[in-house]
Amino acid sequence: MHTQRTTNHSGRSLRNALPVLGMTLGLLAGMDSSAQAKTHEIKMTAVETDIVIDGGGEKYAAWTFNGQFPGPVVRVTEGDVVNFTLTNPATNKNPHAMDFHAAEVDFLKNYRAVNTGETHSFSFTAKKPGVFFYHCGAPPMIQHVARGMFGAIIVDPKNAKVWPKADREYVLVQSEYFKNPNDVQAMFDRKYDGMMFNGGIFKYHPFVTGGGKLDAKPGERVRIYFVNAGPNEFSSFHPIGEIWDNVYESGNPANNLKGVQTYVVGPGSAATFDVVVESAGAYPLVTHSLTGALRGAIAVLLAGPDAKAAPLMPMVPWELPAK
Repeated sequence: MHTQRTTNHSGRSLRNALPVLGMTLGLLAGMDSSAQAKTHEIKMTAVETDIVIDGGGEKYAAWTFNGQFPGPVVRVTEGDVVNFTLTNPATNKNPHAMDFHAAEVDFLKNYRAVNTGETHSFSFTAKKPGVFFYHCGAPPMIQHVARGMFGAIIVDPKNAKVWPKADREYVLVQSEYFKNPNDVQAMFDRKYDGMMFNGGIFKYHPFVTGGGKLDAKPGERVRIYFVNAGPNEFSSFHPIGEIWDNVYESGNPANNLKGVQTYVVGPGSAATFDVVVESAGAYPLVTHSLTGALRGAIAVLLAGPDAKAAPLMPMVPWELPAK
């Protein structure tokens, strides 16, 4: 009897201790998660400058972030804090602004137009994983986007195991090209003259003058972070000769579609695409809205055993060899 009572007492003590232990572990996990979160100081400068937009050396009077078209890729992890500062130098002629689609903040306070000679800062926590659009929101917004004030922010999931590991990654930003950057009415009327990936017409088409390519090795999982900057046209993103293994709406691993031939990404939206190329060869990535593809929105993924490592956005800025 004595032994039985002792055993019951120990069992009750253990049962009483389990909820406390669980709460303690939960708190420790939360503290660990918070401790792992990072703070990123992101500074950008609005630069009004000419940018090369095709292999023939044609230049475009662009408005940019940090002098490149698209702006630099911002990459953080879910839960991280972003402290952002935008500087609009006095040498510019126009107000500019910043709108991060990855942020959940007051638009009037944080996304206001920054006049020339001013600096503006705000902060946000990247709460949701994915790939998101960022862009200038100063009026007329359609012109600021059309002239190049946009880019991508990648928010990596806190748990990297929620999706397959990628062997190679690229960022592609689609946008419309208007030959006359001052013709705002043409922008409203959708009268665009070309379609671009990463600020260039046929930038990643190796059979076009000045064109490059996107490299991969056979068997690699290639992850494309795709953003449609617009300002107006939808993209119907398709890999010629392949099928998307996975499509993640807004780049969120929870939004997982499998075996997709073509996926529509609207202006101001984004998605992440995985493709595994089984054999060597050329695989053009296009908008299957053919009027856009045949006017510049073709990026050739060239698979071969000698593929070299490449940055997220190759050939940005597009620096052509001297003639």
